[in-house]
Amino acid sequence: MTRPITLFTGQWADLPFDEVCRLAAQWGYDGLEIACWGDHFDVDRAVNEEGYVDRKRETLAKHNLAVYAISNHLVGQAVCDHPIDRRHQDILPARVWGDGDPEGVRRRAAEEIKNSARAAARLGVRTVVGFTGSAIWHTLAMFPPVPPSMIDEGYQDFADRWNPILDVFDSVGVRFAHEVHPSEIAYDYWTTKRALEAIGHRPAFGLNWDPSHFVWQELDPVGFLLDFADRIYHVDCKDAKVRTGDGRRGRLASHLPWADPRRGWDFISTGHGDVPWEDCFRALNTIGYDGPISIEWEDAGMDRLVGAPEALAFVRRLAFDPPSAAFDAAFSSRD
Repeated sequence: MTRPITLFTGQWADLPFDEVCRLAAQWGYDGLEIACWGDHFDVDRAVNEEGYVDRKRETLAKHNLAVYAISNHLVGQAVCDHPIDRRHQDILPARVWGDGDPEGVRRRAAEEIKNSARAAARLGVRTVVGFTGSAIWHTLAMFPPVPPSMIDEGYQDFADRWNPILDVFDSVGVRFAHEVHPSEIAYDYWTTKRALEAIGHRPAFGLNWDPSHFVWQELDPVGFLLDFADRIYHVDCKDAKVRTGDGRRGRLASHLPWADPRRGWDFISTGHGDVPWEDCFRALNTIGYDGPISIEWEDAGMDRLVGAPEALAFVRRLAFDPPSAAFDAAFSSRD
């Protein structure tokens, strides 16, 4: 059940795809989780341009790398988001942003996510990782008071927009792995349960588990794995460090930039933060997860050319396989 260890290319999109492949292979990664931005993977070209996907496969093969997932977080964010504003313009392809009319942006984003499923199928991968956006995240502070009907409408909006997308995923045999993350329709334990209920627990919609987002919200990443075992379609490894003990630094980060010491938390290189990694990997073994372990390297305080190979070494050492069936049988026979 040895799981491949991959590098998520999202934080490397400033580099050409071939260069990221070269670095990942040099460091010893087994493959990539390819981001759908930069020049790494263009969904529109993948579904409309003859030979585009073949050329991506050739580049991967040249570096002896596999691909297990593509990720389209940036476009997925716009499917349900409210408000749609200049932040989205900064991250979306021009063809999705268009004239910036919010509802038009949402509809074009939905079509792009449908095409992401088609592109993944052409590439030969079964999983698209990403965000959903949320029509109700902006109500989180609960003031002005939020009527329950407004929350109900937010989950209905999610279902209405994502069910047609998931129909396409079903038709091409690809799954969507939603990254449970602040600003999304599912950002913690109970919102994940409600989001799954909203779409009738469709198998096409599962979860990308990233423990960093649980740690800084004071949630249990291990319990989440155990409770949502059948929905863990992909795993990202990213660490977080909480620094809230001085009475001034809060978990909402105070609009301060990454690595500012006044923030109450930061993403940090895997193995340097507060994620209980050994317990997490034991839980992955318990639920029988045999998919890729994708390192999402993000640390504003460390050179990524140092951090990415260091994170790989850490995960290789700790992401141990479960005991073999023979070992289990021998152990149980002692009684």
